Amino acid sequence: MIEENKKTLFGHPVALYTLFFAEMWERFSYYGMRALLVFYMIKGFLGFNDTRAYAVYGAYTALVYATPFIGGMLADRLLGARRAVVLGGLLMALGHLLMTVEQELVFFLALATLIAGNGFFKPNISTIVGTLYEKNKEGRDRGFTIFYMGINLGAAMSPIICGYVGETYGWHYGFGLATIGMLSGLAVFVATARLAQFLILGCALVTGVGMLFLQNSVYQLAVNVFMGMALIAAGIIAFLALGRGGLPKSAGAPKNPSVLKEKIGGFLRKDFAVYVGVLVSLPILVLLVRRSEIAGWILSIFGMVAFVWLFIEALRAPRVERHRLFVVLILMFFSMLFWSFFEQAGSSLNNFADRNVDRVVEEGTIEANQVGTTVELRLNQEQLGYRNGDEMMNLTELTNAREESRDTVEWKIDEEDVGMRIGGPEIPASLFQAANPIFILIFGLVFTGLWSFLATRKLEPNIPIKFSLGLLQIGLGFWVLWIGASNADERGMVTAVWLLLGYLLMTTGELCLSPVGLSMVVKLSPSRIVSTVMGAWFLATAFSNYLAGIIASFSGVSHGNGEEQIVPPPVETIGLYSNIFGKIAITAVVSALICFALSPLLKRWMHEDGV
Repeated sequence: MIEENKKTLFGHPVALYTLFFAEMWERFSYYGMRALLVFYMIKGFLGFNDTRAYAVYGAYTALVYATPFIGGMLADRLLGARRAVVLGGLLMALGHLLMTVEQELVFFLALATLIAGNGFFKPNISTIVGTLYEKNKEGRDRGFTIFYMGINLGAAMSPIICGYVGETYGWHYGFGLATIGMLSGLAVFVATARLAQFLILGCALVTGVGMLFLQNSVYQLAVNVFMGMALIAAGIIAFLALGRGGLPKSAGAPKNPSVLKEKIGGFLRKDFAVYVGVLVSLPILVLLVRRSEIAGWILSIFGMVAFVWLFIEALRAPRVERHRLFVVLILMFFSMLFWSFFEQAGSSLNNFADRNVDRVVEEGTIEANQVGTTVELRLNQEQLGYRNGDEMMNLTELTNAREESRDTVEWKIDEEDVGMRIGGPEIPASLFQAANPIFILIFGLVFTGLWSFLATRKLEPNIPIKFSLGLLQIGLGFWVLWIGASNADERGMVTAVWLLLGYLLMTTGELCLSPVGLSMVVKLSPSRIVSTVMGAWFLATAFSNYLAGIIASFSGVSHGNGEEQIVPPPVETIGLYSNIFGKIAITAVVSALICFALSPLLKRWMHEDGV
């Protein structure tokens, strides 16, 4: 009989398909919450202004990337990856559930719980994927590509489902769906193969069909049909795979189970000490998210210590190792720049989509012969910037009306209203968060094939060139957004095509830079310190998310007193976004040119020939 961990489908271990869906639902929950987070802080009961919301968002996403270093270390030395994944999944499900409670301290506790849970879940489920393949097995890279597709399938579905439901029916419903998604992923992970089969297929069918009803326009319907078909197809494949077996019991098991039961000081077991440590860490994480400047100082201090330590290690190392570490440090800096620009997606770009991107399907316009009459209009973006009597319609008024379940408005037509569009269905702004993962699903395999095609002809760009291409393309993406913002209509509204084109260029930039980053660290770092260098890499990524929050704050509106704000009409916000997008574009392109210029030197320092 073939051993359980040797059973395959399409050349990959059947357990890969379990992990695919476990990670897919976890990413569904994470990105579902991420799509709503900034909107919730500004439009929800918290009433934060842009600057405050961006600071919290930056601290949260930074800590999400910082904690996996600790979670991975605890799993390696004590818990094992399997138990760490379960612990992380439970914490994240609790965090999403707490997000449904409208109380400020509970809100920050929810973010802290999500941060702690991600630290245990994220690094360790990826580790289990690697253990399914024999050492140096060629299929491992293709297996991680499939796993990566699961990540993006979940990330694409979440704005479509959680974002739509959260913006349309209420924030707590959106966060509630994120909770269900996380519990689904955890159930798939811990269930027997037979039960996991039906959980995966059942959830895929229910979700895929359900997406057909979560839309209000033909554009959303087209996207939802595509995503639903992809999800159901993946569910059927996983169902067939798990018919041959499930996740091996040995996958992710602790290296030394007996250590878990050892007692610290003679009274507290080591595994229980981890759980106590998680509880103790939550108030600390609450403080760091709530006081984002403290998180910034801590990340800066640790980052500086890590940089100095690595620089000293490089100076002490032999010539080849020294040069390679210099390459890692230099590309780490460029990677940090890239992600600080890229992570505008969840903050400033999210608000730009909400405030200045025309998301309404037009059904007509106000004509001159209607002046002096009163008509009933569907409340949406089309009234932004116009006056109804003495009151100017702004985004805050529109949000308040929707929270009061007012879908229409009695509008007195005057001469200034002639030409005002009459809007039909409005696409929720959070749905544009699905653009990046959908583009990855479409173009990910295309880029993989492109690199393979070029490699066979010895034309594949080296790692520094790929980093340069990534920065150049994200710069072009923000240049496109700047063009769109600079050519806004008289109300300050921009057609959605510019936003989608910008996201497309950011995605192609990501596909150039992201896949090679981690492999570059492993390839160039001395084996004796590879884990530490990897930790420094993730620390740099964490700092880039904090930096992204600072960059986004420059696009924050300043109307209103204290933390509460009134969002002005689009014509008053478009200049802020145009300004910040242009500056990011220039910075990214200049950075790309510098990286291009350094690439010959960096290529030599990589010593690919070993000498």
